[in-house]
Amino acid sequence: MYRGISAFKKGEQPRTDIVKGEKVDLVADCHSILARWRHYICQILNVHGVTDVRQTEINKAERLVLEPSASEVELSTEKLEISKSPGIDQIPAELIKAGSKTIRCEIH
Repeated sequence: MYRGISAFKKGEQPRTDIVKGEKVDLVADCHSILARWRHYICQILNVHGVTDVRQTEINKAERLVLEPSASEVELSTEKLEISKSPGIDQIPAELIKAGSKTIRCEIH
């Protein structure tokens, strides 16, 4: 309803269908416009450089993270706070702190 009232108030507006051609020329014919759009979409969608996506190599930048030393693991277990919820591994801090040196070596 709003569109109808708005169109009635504005009156008939002349519509121009002009598209820029491959070069600088302008195309105004209906069939030429469709042909230009068809050619433009084909240029965008048809990739000639890669024949198979599976053949392309994807290089990921991975950070070099050194493995923690035994002393670093020992220090971090001492800093653990008890009565906190466990992390992703679901091992409570109390269990790690109460464990012996062999458990800490296994964690390392």
